[in-house]
Amino acid sequence: MSTPGVEGEGMDLLVLREGVHRLPAADYADALRDRLPDHTVVHARTPAEEREYVASADVVTGPRIDPELLEPVAELDLFACTYAGTGHLPHDALAAADVAVTSAAGVHAPNAAEHAVGAVLSVSRRLHEAARADHWQPTNPGEVAGSTVTVVGLGAIGTAVAERLEPFDVTTIGVRRHPEAGGPTDEVLGPDDLHDALAGTDFLVLCCPLTDETRGLVGAEALRTLPPDAVLVNVARGPVVDTDALVRTLRRGRLGGAVLDVTDPEPLPDDHPLWGLDDVVVTPHTAGATPEYYERLAALVADNVARLEDDRPLVNAVDPAERA
Repeated sequence: MSTPGVEGEGMDLLVLREGVHRLPAADYADALRDRLPDHTVVHARTPAEEREYVASADVVTGPRIDPELLEPVAELDLFACTYAGTGHLPHDALAAADVAVTSAAGVHAPNAAEHAVGAVLSVSRRLHEAARADHWQPTNPGEVAGSTVTVVGLGAIGTAVAERLEPFDVTTIGVRRHPEAGGPTDEVLGPDDLHDALAGTDFLVLCCPLTDETRGLVGAEALRTLPPDAVLVNVARGPVVDTDALVRTLRRGRLGGAVLDVTDPEPLPDDHPLWGLDDVVVTPHTAGATPEYYERLAALVADNVARLEDDRPLVNAVDPAERA
């Protein structure tokens, strides 16, 4: 693989044309070149360039890859997905081509955690009410101190949320698939104990991946268990919450509010009832966005390139047994 103005030795890396979070993929290629001066990094700007360069690439990276691109590959060892989730990838085709897959898990942790903690603070102080007012209107702000925050999912993002909550004098409960793994929260529970956690929760922060087990996790039953003044913050995936059940609960005044960075459906239609609820804040899936995204991602991919060269285990490798 070669392209004018890009020379190197070692492995050939192909950056696909699609960027993430409105960041141009060319910037990602530059960040990789800075970290991999002894390798060749090419940014494909068109579908034709993708088809041309993939044939000799050792590593391809981007948010997704079409199965057709895998047909001519001969040297491809790794597809480095630029998203934390990989359920959308053509895993059967990647496995058939004997291509390893890694994710961007952990890249979002600092900014997504800031988003979640910011949501907790904003709702507690009723800043969303003040932002919507068009005249001087007193509010009744609360305090985060002394509250209980339950974090569902203690991966990189959930861990970062719990760590950032430490100075706020709150009690934290973590809920994770394997509670024996522990975590930075005051208490760690398993999925079977979810309702025990919900019953005493003031702020429920969802950071878990979307799986068969977490789809619809916060539905009618969970919402009935939550105290009526509890606040839901979702920076996970939209389908983790049963949207219809959430709307019904909010309309009945059985929930203190919700801050939703992700929704189901997504994008949220303009005429969706969630837009008309004063105690709901919707952000357009921006918790994962950060100007540092490509810098962190490039560091991760550069590390994995070194691991490929040394035949060491890859960071964020997607287990073939878990591929769709």
